[in-house]
Amino acid sequence: MHHLDEQTRTELEAAAFRRLLRHLDANRDVQNIDLMILADFCRNCLSKWLVSAAETRGAELDYETAREYVYGMPYAEWKAHHQAPATDEQLAALEARKAGADGGREES
Repeated sequence: MHHLDEQTRTELEAAAFRRLLRHLDANRDVQNIDLMILADFCRNCLSKWLVSAAETRGAELDYETAREYVYGMPYAEWKAHHQAPATDEQLAALEARKAGADGGREES
């Protein structure tokens, strides 16, 4: 993608990000803990990354507003309707992931 001009690249990246959000919205059964176990990021991480990007550009964006954008609704509503309690197996897998991935891992 290095051959593309910056504007085109930014537009493509933005389109891919919006598609990722639509994909996550269409797969609400995929729990954040499962995303963390498998990919070391979740919907909350995306929200934090948006806030960080806004700060870098001097724009104001608070975490709750970013989460509402990522989740497509207020986080409390999403959590009440779509978030299942973590199982013992999920918690153990997340701890194992954290223990094995601490070296060089980017903070979400």
